[in-house]
Amino acid sequence: MNAAATIREYYDALRTGDSLAPFFADGETDDEIVKFGISERLVGAHEIATGLREQTETTTDWTVDSRDLRVTERSCHAWFSDDVSMAWTDTNRQIRFEFETRWSGTLEARDEDGAPVADATNREAVDWQFVGMHVSTAGSI
Repeated sequence: MNAAATIREYYDALRTGDSLAPFFADGETDDEIVKFGISERLVGAHEIATGLREQTETTTDWTVDSRDLRVTERSCHAWFSDDVSMAWTDTNRQIRFEFETRWSGTLEARDEDGAPVADATNREAVDWQFVGMHVSTAGSI
């Protein structure tokens, strides 16, 4: 699979309420992987997994409309940007949120054991995982 397909699968998983943590790499140290959301900063694979699990448990009815996905791949890294309209319902507060967002991030090619690979020329033999993600908007929650 290529990096663009991984990003699209992430959007699909967000829409359907599937687990999002497997899309993020495990770092060798706890502060290597970072995810910025509209109003959060999650550092390290454990904190990211916990935050994403809580998000999945407390939200529903996601819409994610990618409008300008741009992805560049190199041998073992890829980077992307996108303009995304997204909305969800907070199930705790019964509030619907809608935002025009900007996404950017970096993915790393990983082998079947989750270890980084130096050369991902065989695209079918690697998984692309996020090592950094930033979602922002002009507003805040």
